Amino acid sequence: MATNKLTGKDLRKLGYPEGKIIRLALQAIEDGYKGKNRKVKLDLLKKVYQYPHNYVKDQIVGAVAQALLTPAEDSGRIALNKQRKDYPIYGEAGIEEGAKHQMNVAMKLPVTVAGALMPDAHQGYGLPIGGVLATENAVIPYGVGVDIGCRMCMTFYDLPTAHLTERNDQLRKMLIDNTRFGQATFQRPKDDAVLERPEFQEIKVVRDLKDRAYNQIGSSGGGNHFVEFGVVDVVDTDNEFGVPVGKYLAVLSHSGSRGLGANIAAHYTKIAKSVCKLPDEAKHLAWLDLDSEAGQEYWRAMNLAGDYASTCHHQIHERLGKALGEAPLAMVENHHNFAWKERDADGNEIIVHRKGATPAGKGVLGIIPGSMTAPGFIVRGRGEVASINSASHGAGRVMSRRKAKQSITQQEVTNALKQAKVTLIGSGLDEAPMAYKDIREVMRQQEDLVDIVGTFQPRIVRMCGPNEGWD
Repeated sequence: MATNKLTGKDLRKLGYPEGKIIRLALQAIEDGYKGKNRKVKLDLLKKVYQYPHNYVKDQIVGAVAQALLTPAEDSGRIALNKQRKDYPIYGEAGIEEGAKHQMNVAMKLPVTVAGALMPDAHQGYGLPIGGVLATENAVIPYGVGVDIGCRMCMTFYDLPTAHLTERNDQLRKMLIDNTRFGQATFQRPKDDAVLERPEFQEIKVVRDLKDRAYNQIGSSGGGNHFVEFGVVDVVDTDNEFGVPVGKYLAVLSHSGSRGLGANIAAHYTKIAKSVCKLPDEAKHLAWLDLDSEAGQEYWRAMNLAGDYASTCHHQIHERLGKALGEAPLAMVENHHNFAWKERDADGNEIIVHRKGATPAGKGVLGIIPGSMTAPGFIVRGRGEVASINSASHGAGRVMSRRKAKQSITQQEVTNALKQAKVTLIGSGLDEAPMAYKDIREVMRQQEDLVDIVGTFQPRIVRMCGPNEGWD
């Protein structure tokens, strides 16, 4: 859809510095030259930028000219908008104030276009976990998150679900033999084409991480990452997998890009903070202009980390499929902690950050897990514009890791596992089922965002053990 309205990207191409001046110029030109075509507006603002002294007394663009003449040290500081943009909150009653405050701050960024907060939201760094933020031509490394491309992946098999009880010991051993967590890695990692990507040669920070990426490939991180056997119950007769409604033995994994993604995030966050100076409350939301060299580098590195994370999952599932001696009937996967180039309702390109949020565009499949004892859900996105085509990425925490360790006992966890008939390998009290929200309530709060295709009930769960460490 054609529009005469200018954007920040248009002004940046003219040379305007990021921040206050761009906002001021856009406001002035749209108020004073409403109805005029783009060329007229751009020609005027180009002249104002080149010859600001000639326009200081102009009634419409005088303030813009004056701002351009302000010393660079002042114009280099980026102020937040005084008023935040409105955004929907799904399941607001169950979301902590800290997460809402972080989202409120993000909605004041001058590059922000739209936002939404998912029902599993809780406080994080910069953008809250469960936060969705659309920006204009800008990517926020901490809006993506540290574990770039963290994802869910599921395969299911035409095998009796009775195996989960009758062959529990055998399946448990399969998980121990074919998965690695935290700092533990495979003695002989499997090679993959992703390690030959040109980014490993062309981007220094990525080049320095190649050996580590090779050593960690096919493994999982610590924290809430897992690989588990369970029961998929397909309930949608018109499912995309082409399988009959019913129960299937399945493997579900959750993990990300390991040390590769974490180091990419740290490197480019540091650069973003050096060029995008924000108030303290917003400092973790520093962004990189996608037209800049650093912005383009980060975008390439981020996509590499996402593909690497997918490769890790595929290797996990290949190992377990081989151990089972079966080819999977179907695979479904989705990622979060990522940024996508998408289009808004008017056809404008936006950068959508989903930090702990599942893509839920019209017809898009995804997986929303619960906890080690609660069901997960295979979902199909409904393409809800208000949520920026997003849904929750899980149940969400109801208490911090520290609080969980202090207030939950091992006996309580043991009782919960016994009641749910779940075998657990590894993990700690910080991942106890009672540290999470009720996934069924979370799903009720996003009925407008996704349809349920099937459910997944964990039965044998493998997580990072206390001696495997974090990464």
